[in-house]
Amino acid sequence: MHEMSITLSMIDIVNDEMRKRGVERLERLKIRVGKLTAVEPQSLLFCFDVCTRDTPLEGARLDIEEVPISGTCMDCNEEFHLEGLLSLCPRCEGGRIEKISGNELDIVSMEVV
Repeated sequence: MHEMSITLSMIDIVNDEMRKRGVERLERLKIRVGKLTAVEPQSLLFCFDVCTRDTPLEGARLDIEEVPISGTCMDCNEEFHLEGLLSLCPRCEGGRIEKISGNELDIVSMEVV
């Protein structure tokens, strides 16, 4: 389960930022997770709860925005959400698609006290 290592890395980043800013308590952490990352949001929530237990992060809410796979057709420049990795352009049915979203795994914001 790679969600555990991802969670531990996120917690390290959050703790470093909290230390730098002199804050002690995290209220909410917002992240973005792209569909192509193969990260299961429910597993990430579970790991976050387990890893923050008995720490200053315990009780913090983890908000996860799931980012769909989007692409741009390199033939007609149509931008669209892909149904699968081998989707065709809905406008021209071209197959030369450049993926522009779905790989995200970002910390968006932290709410601290």
